Amino acid sequence: MAHYVTTIPSSKTPEEAFAFMSDIRNFAQWDKGIIKVVQVVGDGAGLGNVFDITVKGFAGQNSVLRYTTLEYDSPTNVLIKGKNLIFTSVDRVTITPTATGCDVTYDAVLTANLIVWPMNIVLGKVFDKVGAVATRGLKKVLA
Repeated sequence: MAHYVTTIPSSKTPEEAFAFMSDIRNFAQWDKGIIKVVQVVGDGAGLGNVFDITVKGFAGQNSVLRYTTLEYDSPTNVLIKGKNLIFTSVDRVTITPTATGCDVTYDAVLTANLIVWPMNIVLGKVFDKVGAVATRGLKKVLA
């Protein structure tokens, strides 16, 4: 299991930040590891909506995770869970109002499934690098 958490201060209102972060179609704008996002259930953000996210994989093998929005509490909290045969990702975005806008906390846990579970031992180091790149992207879009 790998865990990455980052908090980004934003000048956006909590409502603006939540609208952007809860619409999973926007993830490709700030996470360079995402190749494309296709919505397969729903329209935009919302509870129960489903997305197929294609991510850059190891050794040039891209992979698709199917994400479902499990919690959607505007404007403070969204929880999504993505899964395929190899990985499960649970991602929570929390928006906290501040005097100058809000803080956006992105908290993600990535777990290797089934026969690749031994990968969990080294997954953290790789996930830290991926998370650092995503944090830079978040800082740009949430400024």
